Amino acid sequence: MEDIEVLHTWIDASYAVHPDMKSHTGGCISYGLGIIDSGSMKQKLNSKSSTESEVVGTSDYLSRTIWVKMFLEEQGYNLKKNILYQDNQSAIRLEKNGRMSCGQKSKHINIRFFWVTDRVKNDDLTIEYCPTESMLADFFTKPLQGAVFHKFREVIMGWKPISSLRKVGLI
Repeated sequence: MEDIEVLHTWIDASYAVHPDMKSHTGGCISYGLGIIDSGSMKQKLNSKSSTESEVVGTSDYLSRTIWVKMFLEEQGYNLKKNILYQDNQSAIRLEKNGRMSCGQKSKHINIRFFWVTDRVKNDDLTIEYCPTESMLADFFTKPLQGAVFHKFREVIMGWKPISSLRKVGLI
């Protein structure tokens, strides 16, 4: 049985995959077994790096996680943790530390994408690294094949628990 006091969100971006060189964001939210919300969308602006596209994607998708969290709490569910999984460690540093983590290649990123940092500082959200092999949001950003497609589909559909990814060394 999966823990129903933890909200899990996976967000990923595929850098410059559209003909106009815009990136693509995908995400999904789990509460217990299976996925309760998912999304796949083209980003509205061009980004200069994969890190920037990850930060923009997180900014775009995270509002859905916040809405789901507030909805569940209003229904009487007490959430102990709200975890965001990402596979880009540079994006994780930017989201946790805001402008303090910006270097020469990232100082151009607009301040509007750093509202995620406020959520982390208010203990409203925890960001954790998720290896690419375990990134469920990849299901919504790029074509997958073979065993990875089947494993992610089983978890997303609720046929297998999220913890099954840990058993095969994926999380």
